[in-house]
Amino acid sequence: MPYDPGPADAARLKMFRLIADKIERDPVWLQTGLDNIARWIANGATQQEKLREWERMILAAKESREGMEVLLRALREDSERAVFLRNFAPFAGVLDQGEHEIIDEICAFAH
Repeated sequence: MPYDPGPADAARLKMFRLIADKIERDPVWLQTGLDNIARWIANGATQQEKLREWERMILAAKESREGMEVLLRALREDSERAVFLRNFAPFAGVLDQGEHEIIDEICAFAH
């Protein structure tokens, strides 16, 4: 069942879809997620099991096309499960300032 996002959630979904597009074009960005997970866990993150779930997805994405498709769906879908997973997404640093500004402009235009 599709998730019905509010305006803030819609902006986050656009951001994660942009992250997915960037990872799909250049899978080297998967390493950013793994690096963030390692750092956050080392610093005592409280949601370690959820971060480990992302870690498993990222490692699978590095291993196979099927794994990559699962990860990209988690970033792009508007299901409740995908929204839940994205609350713990480890992709801080994948988008640059210009890409964040594009999302801000799209969201401002939509309102």
